[in-house]
Amino acid sequence: MTTAVSLDDDLLAVRAAELYYQEHKTQDEIGALLNITRWKVGRLIASARESGIIRIEIVHPRARRLGMEHDVAALYRLEAAIVVPGATTVAATADRVAGAAADYLSAMRPRTHALGVSWGKTLHAVALALPQGWSHNTTVTQVNGGVSHSAAPGLAAATATMIADKASGTVTLMPTPAILEKEETKRAIESDRTVRGVLSQAENADTYLFGAGPATDISIHVQSGYIDHTDVARLQERGAVGDVLGRYITKDGTIADVDLDARTLGLSLDHLRNASRSIAVVHGVDKHPVALAIATHRLATVMIMDEATAQYLLTHHQKEVSP
Repeated sequence: MTTAVSLDDDLLAVRAAELYYQEHKTQDEIGALLNITRWKVGRLIASARESGIIRIEIVHPRARRLGMEHDVAALYRLEAAIVVPGATTVAATADRVAGAAADYLSAMRPRTHALGVSWGKTLHAVALALPQGWSHNTTVTQVNGGVSHSAAPGLAAATATMIADKASGTVTLMPTPAILEKEETKRAIESDRTVRGVLSQAENADTYLFGAGPATDISIHVQSGYIDHTDVARLQERGAVGDVLGRYITKDGTIADVDLDARTLGLSLDHLRNASRSIAVVHGVDKHPVALAIATHRLATVMIMDEATAQYLLTHHQKEVSP
């Protein structure tokens, strides 16, 4: 064939790619059709991939965006970032992120022997996705209060218990509300020997697993009756972007409402900042701002997220990331 040899390399690369990926021809067959050597066919296909002429997408619920993972981890100095492609629905995307978190925990080395867990819908989905035997003899401790009489009764206890059961481990629950009405009440409960013991155990965990919530009316704290619309409006006025361990933070990583935080029972954010391994599982547009605060202010060593959240972090990266 004489016409192909007059084609420039860009068009040759397109033709070679079409024959290789769409017609499933071998490199020898392509070389014969285009009147070039099989070695040049290989170079053209490699060039097509590098230049973006070819884009390979792996379509599977457990697929990952490895390039984005590398970029997010490098920019925010994370130990690891796990990024999964978004799905056609919010619920399906949530399932993919939960599955990715379950996969990460199962493969994590060294294994955790003492896991501190927060609670919420995202972490409950992770608990459901974890396989039996994901770890062995792991002690699971609830790191913040979660007793509720409203929208999601027992969610915190059920999450921690399920994670422990699937690891043939033991669970220690924190039998307190997340937010108390009065600071004096919170201090009294916190000083109780049993509660103090749970907090001490939580402080000594080797790994922390937590989600994050938005500073909006869809927050699980609103659904659970801890705060209301007025509280949310005040938090937003004070710059809150969401909560971590029930503590509402600004984009600067500071506590948005000191009075509310003084009534919040559980592990402090300093423990996350100083932890050798803390894993944040975040997804959804409403959580983008709090995900950015987590990444920027060292609240996690590992972040597991959907592609849209990762893209938000890449787009909004600040050159001067806080120490």
